[in-house]
Amino acid sequence: MSNQPHIYHYRRVVRAKMFIDSNFPEKINLDNIADEASFSKFHFIRLFRSIYGKTPHQYLIFVRIEKAKELLHRGEPVADSCFAVGFESLTSFSALFRKVTGISPSAYLKEQIKRNIAIAKVPLRFIPGCFAEAKSWK
Repeated sequence: MSNQPHIYHYRRVVRAKMFIDSNFPEKINLDNIADEASFSKFHFIRLFRSIYGKTPHQYLIFVRIEKAKELLHRGEPVADSCFAVGFESLTSFSALFRKVTGISPSAYLKEQIKRNIAIAKVPLRFIPGCFAEAKSWK
């Protein structure tokens, strides 16, 4: 019975995380996210960080960058990827992308294009050896 308040708080924070996951391309901010969990901003930040190891803003940036990486992997242009995931500035997107991944979005896109071409040319090179052996592909 003593764990119920903790479970109740946890569920509210998870609901807010799911709100971020579903609405990351939109113009959302800490007020929107904390409202989703029905907590004050400061209490919510503490709870969110204790559960996920990041602030809600850091998590939102992480989700947006991961989604941008998926778009770039498919060959989408950098600017289109930037705006599709909710960034309003190509400059801030590029700086955050570099900070998170260690390379610029355009360099990441070039790597993905090269990789996709290589996969198309020699697909078996990109299948783990143990799997290829099990299927007698080696």
